Amino acid sequence: MPDNPSPSSPARGAITIARHGRPDKNRRESVDWRGYEEWWKGYDAAGLAPGQEPPADLIAEAEQAKTIFASTLPRAIETAKAAAPGRDLVIDPIFVEAALPPPPITGRYRAYTWGVFARITWWHGMARGMESRREAERRAREAAKKLVEAAEDGPVLLCAHGWFNRMMRPEMRRLGYRCVRDGGDKYWTFRRYEYVGR
Repeated sequence: MPDNPSPSSPARGAITIARHGRPDKNRRESVDWRGYEEWWKGYDAAGLAPGQEPPADLIAEAEQAKTIFASTLPRAIETAKAAAPGRDLVIDPIFVEAALPPPPITGRYRAYTWGVFARITWWHGMARGMESRREAERRAREAAKKLVEAAEDGPVLLCAHGWFNRMMRPEMRRLGYRCVRDGGDKYWTFRRYEYVGR
Protein backbone atom coordinates (compact mmCIF):
# COMPACT_ATOMS: atom_id res chain seq x y z
CA MET A 1 0.00 0.00 0.00
CA PRO A 2 1.40 3.48 -0.85
CA ASP A 3 2.41 5.69 2.03
CA ASN A 4 0.19 8.57 0.94
CA PRO A 5 -2.82 7.30 -1.02
CA SER A 6 -5.25 9.87 -2.37
CA PRO A 7 -8.45 10.61 -0.43
CA SER A 8 -10.39 8.56 -2.96
CA SER A 9 -8.22 5.49 -2.52
CA PRO A 10 -10.39 2.44 -1.78
CA ALA A 11 -7.78 1.39 0.80
CA ARG A 12 -8.58 4.53 2.81
CA GLY A 13 -12.34 4.81 2.99
CA ALA A 14 -14.14 7.88 4.26
CA ILE A 15 -15.17 7.90 7.93
CA THR A 16 -18.55 9.31 8.89
CA ILE A 17 -19.11 10.04 12.58
CA ALA A 18 -22.76 10.69 13.46
CA ARG A 19 -24.59 11.76 16.58
CA HIS A 20 -27.60 9.67 17.61
CA GLY A 21 -31.21 10.72 17.16
CA ARG A 22 -33.32 12.37 19.86
CA PRO A 23 -33.59 10.12 22.94
CA ASP A 24 -36.88 9.32 24.63
CA LYS A 25 -36.04 11.33 27.75
CA ASN A 26 -37.18 14.74 28.99
CA ARG A 27 -34.17 17.08 29.24
CA ARG A 28 -36.35 19.78 30.81
CA GLU A 29 -37.00 17.74 33.94
CA SER A 30 -36.08 19.68 37.12
CA VAL A 31 -33.79 17.79 39.51
CA ASP A 32 -31.09 18.33 42.11
CA TRP A 33 -27.58 16.96 41.58
CA ARG A 34 -28.42 13.53 42.98
CA GLY A 35 -31.54 13.48 40.89
CA TYR A 36 -29.43 14.24 37.84
CA GLU A 37 -27.29 11.18 38.53
CA GLU A 38 -30.46 9.07 38.37
CA TRP A 39 -31.73 11.00 35.37
CA TRP A 40 -28.50 10.25 33.49
CA LYS A 41 -28.81 6.54 34.22
CA GLY A 42 -32.28 6.67 32.68
CA TYR A 43 -30.95 8.63 29.73
CA ASP A 44 -28.34 5.95 29.06
CA ALA A 45 -31.04 3.27 29.23
CA ALA A 46 -33.42 5.14 26.90
CA GLY A 47 -33.85 4.47 23.23
CA LEU A 48 -34.98 7.00 20.66
CA ALA A 49 -38.14 9.03 21.00
CA PRO A 50 -40.87 7.66 18.70
CA GLY A 51 -41.72 9.15 15.35
CA GLN A 52 -38.22 10.02 14.16
CA GLU A 53 -36.73 9.21 10.79
CA PRO A 54 -33.06 9.38 9.85
CA PRO A 55 -32.25 12.11 7.30
CA ALA A 56 -31.63 11.06 3.73
CA ASP A 57 -27.98 12.13 3.80
CA LEU A 58 -27.24 9.89 6.78
CA ILE A 59 -28.99 6.97 5.08
CA ALA A 60 -26.80 7.60 2.02
CA GLU A 61 -23.66 7.48 4.17
CA ALA A 62 -24.84 4.20 5.70
CA GLU A 63 -25.50 2.70 2.26
CA GLN A 64 -21.91 3.44 1.22
CA ALA A 65 -20.36 2.17 4.45
CA LYS A 66 -18.66 -1.18 4.50
CA THR A 67 -18.49 -1.19 8.30
CA ILE A 68 -21.05 0.35 10.66
CA PHE A 69 -20.14 0.93 14.30
CA ALA A 70 -22.33 1.93 17.23
CA SER A 71 -21.70 2.44 20.91
CA THR A 72 -23.33 0.01 23.32
CA LEU A 73 -26.01 2.53 24.40
CA PRO A 74 -29.56 2.05 23.07
CA ARG A 75 -29.83 5.51 21.52
CA ALA A 76 -26.74 4.85 19.38
CA ILE A 77 -27.74 1.32 18.41
CA GLU A 78 -31.25 2.41 17.42
CA THR A 79 -29.81 5.26 15.36
CA ALA A 80 -27.55 2.87 13.45
CA LYS A 81 -30.42 0.44 12.88
CA ALA A 82 -32.66 3.24 11.60
CA ALA A 83 -29.99 4.54 9.22
CA ALA A 84 -28.95 1.08 8.05
CA PRO A 85 -31.85 -1.35 8.48
CA GLY A 86 -30.87 -4.99 8.24
CA ARG A 87 -27.13 -4.31 8.28
CA ASP A 88 -24.73 -5.99 10.68
CA LEU A 89 -23.42 -3.61 13.32
CA VAL A 90 -20.14 -3.59 15.22
CA ILE A 91 -21.27 -2.58 18.73
CA ASP A 92 -18.37 -1.43 20.85
CA PRO A 93 -18.21 0.27 24.30
CA ILE A 94 -15.14 2.25 23.26
CA PHE A 95 -17.53 4.73 21.60
CA VAL A 96 -19.84 5.47 24.57
CA GLU A 97 -20.31 9.04 25.75
CA ALA A 98 -17.78 10.61 28.11
CA ALA A 99 -18.83 10.69 31.76
CA LEU A 100 -21.04 13.50 33.07
CA PRO A 101 -20.66 13.56 36.88
CA PRO A 102 -22.67 16.52 38.25
CA PRO A 103 -20.99 18.88 40.73
CA PRO A 104 -22.53 18.48 44.21
CA ILE A 105 -24.04 21.96 44.44
CA THR A 106 -27.37 23.01 45.89
CA GLY A 107 -30.39 23.85 43.80
CA ARG A 108 -32.72 22.32 41.27
CA TYR A 109 -32.14 22.83 37.58
CA ARG A 110 -33.25 21.30 34.33
CA ALA A 111 -31.39 18.16 33.32
CA TYR A 112 -30.01 20.02 30.31
CA THR A 113 -28.49 22.66 32.61
CA TRP A 114 -26.94 20.00 34.85
CA GLY A 115 -25.34 18.56 31.74
CA VAL A 116 -23.65 21.90 31.08
CA PHE A 117 -22.48 22.19 34.71
CA ALA A 118 -21.21 18.62 34.65
CA ARG A 119 -19.30 18.96 31.38
CA ILE A 120 -17.57 22.17 32.50
CA THR A 121 -16.47 20.79 35.87
CA TRP A 122 -15.50 17.43 34.35
CA TRP A 123 -13.41 19.21 31.72
CA HIS A 124 -11.56 20.99 34.52
CA GLY A 125 -10.81 17.81 36.42
CA MET A 126 -13.79 16.88 38.60
CA ALA A 127 -14.58 13.26 37.74
CA ARG A 128 -15.94 12.10 41.13
CA GLY A 129 -14.69 8.55 40.61
CA MET A 130 -15.92 8.27 37.02
CA GLU A 131 -13.89 8.32 33.84
CA SER A 132 -11.68 11.41 33.88
CA ARG A 133 -11.05 13.76 31.00
CA ARG A 134 -7.54 12.34 30.59
CA GLU A 135 -8.91 8.78 30.51
CA ALA A 136 -11.56 9.79 27.98
CA GLU A 137 -8.91 11.45 25.80
CA ARG A 138 -6.92 8.20 25.80
CA ARG A 139 -10.08 6.32 24.87
CA ALA A 140 -10.76 8.80 22.06
CA ARG A 141 -7.30 8.09 20.64
CA GLU A 142 -7.96 4.36 20.65
CA ALA A 143 -11.46 4.83 19.22
CA ALA A 144 -10.16 6.94 16.34
CA LYS A 145 -7.49 4.34 15.59
CA LYS A 146 -10.17 1.66 15.47
CA LEU A 147 -12.14 3.65 12.90
CA VAL A 148 -9.05 4.32 10.80
CA GLU A 149 -8.08 0.65 10.84
CA ALA A 150 -11.58 -0.33 9.69
CA ALA A 151 -11.44 2.31 6.93
CA GLU A 152 -8.55 0.45 5.34
CA ASP A 153 -11.23 -1.93 4.02
CA GLY A 154 -13.66 0.77 2.86
CA PRO A 155 -15.97 3.52 4.12
CA VAL A 156 -17.00 3.52 7.78
CA LEU A 157 -20.00 4.90 9.66
CA LEU A 158 -20.08 5.38 13.43
CA CYS A 159 -23.29 6.23 15.30
CA ALA A 160 -22.33 7.51 18.71
CA HIS A 161 -22.48 10.60 20.94
CA GLY A 162 -22.05 14.35 20.68
CA TRP A 163 -19.24 15.06 23.11
CA PHE A 164 -17.18 11.92 22.60
CA ASN A 165 -17.47 12.36 18.83
CA ARG A 166 -15.96 15.82 19.29
CA MET A 167 -13.14 14.38 21.37
CA MET A 168 -12.16 12.22 18.41
CA ARG A 169 -11.82 15.21 16.05
CA PRO A 170 -8.19 16.09 16.92
CA GLU A 171 -7.30 12.41 16.86
CA MET A 172 -8.70 12.08 13.35
CA ARG A 173 -6.54 15.00 12.25
CA ARG A 174 -3.47 13.42 13.82
CA LEU A 175 -4.19 10.23 11.92
CA GLY A 176 -4.29 12.05 8.58
CA TYR A 177 -8.02 12.59 8.15
CA ARG A 178 -9.60 15.94 7.28
CA CYS A 179 -13.23 16.90 7.97
CA VAL A 180 -14.81 17.52 4.57
CA ARG A 181 -18.35 17.92 5.83
CA ASP A 182 -19.19 19.40 9.22
CA GLY A 183 -22.86 18.86 10.01
CA GLY A 184 -22.57 20.10 13.58
CA ASP A 185 -23.63 18.46 16.82
CA LYS A 186 -27.41 18.27 16.69
CA TYR A 187 -29.30 14.98 16.70
CA TRP A 188 -28.90 12.93 13.50
CA THR A 189 -26.06 15.12 12.20
CA PHE A 190 -22.63 13.90 11.16
CA ARG A 191 -19.10 14.83 10.17
CA ARG A 192 -17.40 13.16 7.24
CA TYR A 193 -13.64 12.67 7.17
CA GLU A 194 -11.39 11.78 4.26
CA TYR A 195 -7.76 10.72 4.31
CA VAL A 196 -5.27 13.35 3.14
CA GLY A 197 -2.07 11.94 4.60
CA ARG A 198 -0.01 12.91 7.63
